[in-house]
Amino acid sequence: MTTLEPAPSRRRADVERNERALLDAASQVFRTSGVDATVREVAAAAGVGMGTLYRHFPTRADLVVAVYRHQIDECAAAGPTLLATAGSPFAALHEWVHGFVDFLGTKHGLGNVWRGDAAGFSALHQLFLDRLLPVLSSLLDAARESGEVVADVSAYEVLRAVGDLVAWHVHDPDYDVRRIVTLLLTGLRQEQPAPPREHAPEARRGGAADGRTP
Repeated sequence: MTTLEPAPSRRRADVERNERALLDAASQVFRTSGVDATVREVAAAAGVGMGTLYRHFPTRADLVVAVYRHQIDECAAAGPTLLATAGSPFAALHEWVHGFVDFLGTKHGLGNVWRGDAAGFSALHQLFLDRLLPVLSSLLDAARESGEVVADVSAYEVLRAVGDLVAWHVHDPDYDVRRIVTLLLTGLRQEQPAPPREHAPEARRGGAADGRTP
């Protein structure tokens, strides 16, 4: 009696299910243990053997990059979904940015994985900007149209500011990054005061706005 091989579509579904399980497990492991966590820990969290992990991701770098791309895709897809379901554009913006904070939590140590491959790291960073800046821009535009955001700020400035805030979060129990990020976002709902004179652009150039020296 001949044993029938699984149909190609079934085999492909099994492969995709295992890959998704590995990516989801790795995301959680990297969030709690950093990208230096062992691949054995990732395989155990995914409920698969080491052989399965290595068939999908032959090297640690392959796994880390796949997780990073996977999470970029999830962040990008979340924007339109939140705009349709969050209740208001600002609520969508707030929820998306906090999801972005979660994503950044898995990114610590990524540079070590790409040590010696500056071009590869730059390409991954550019993908990050190309995919996520348009999403954040659409969220900010929607919140401005609804009157919920009035501050003059670009998507890049918000993305960079949140990234800098999260960078200070590592191993500091006295720093609540989510509270600080929320303070940043709620500040977008009001007009910003002019910067102190010594920090104004014309002051930094060494001349007053009317062209006269002080």
